[in-house]
Amino acid sequence: MTDRKTQLAENLAQVEERIASACIAAGRKREEVTLIVVTKTYPASDVRILHELGVRHVAENRDQDAAPKAAECADLSLTWHFVGQLQTNKVRSVASYANVVQSVDRTKLVTALSAAAVREGRELGCLIQVALDAESGERGARGGVAPDGIEELAAAVEDAPGLRLGGLMTVAPLAGPYAGRQRAAFDRLMEFSSRMRGNHPAANMVSAGMSADLEDAVAAGATHVRVGTAVLGVRPRLG
Repeated sequence: MTDRKTQLAENLAQVEERIASACIAAGRKREEVTLIVVTKTYPASDVRILHELGVRHVAENRDQDAAPKAAECADLSLTWHFVGQLQTNKVRSVASYANVVQSVDRTKLVTALSAAAVREGRELGCLIQVALDAESGERGARGGVAPDGIEELAAAVEDAPGLRLGGLMTVAPLAGPYAGRQRAAFDRLMEFSSRMRGNHPAANMVSAGMSADLEDAVAAGATHVRVGTAVLGVRPRLG
């Protein structure tokens, strides 16, 4: 194996061991948790290596990086997740390659995504991004809708042509009552997920946890964890 492939394989094995151990500790089956490797700022060559190593879910947060990378890897069987704050002027591009948009946080974005998905003849999975640091009617510092806005957005996604409501996503907040309390934050997200599934039973995806706190996310019940640095390491970034 090349040095890079060896490095990624070792890192991936360590992350896999962490997820497996967290599942055992939580009394969960390993297959209940999907690993999404966040490949932002890393080249398409890394995505290809990850695919060779068995990774099938990858995530990006900037369209200008993601679009050419997705095109370069179009021959691979991958599920592309868009996880960054998304401006409406980027929606048409994102809808051409993303399978799941995890950062839906306003009705204007729902409308734009729906129009783009219909135009592309595709169905986009959508997660409502919940900001646990946001007051009613506000958006979070890292994007996301305040908790009291979840149901309105969920209904909008469910009613929108070309979109499928998948569930909820959050990023552990850096401020507010949940700052530094990742497990409590993820437990709260699970409460919101349970409540939402009362009206939208198929929306059972919960995306939470990253390299530093994936164990807390698995313990809380997350179905998907988004891991970047722990897999890809620290290396020279794209420009």
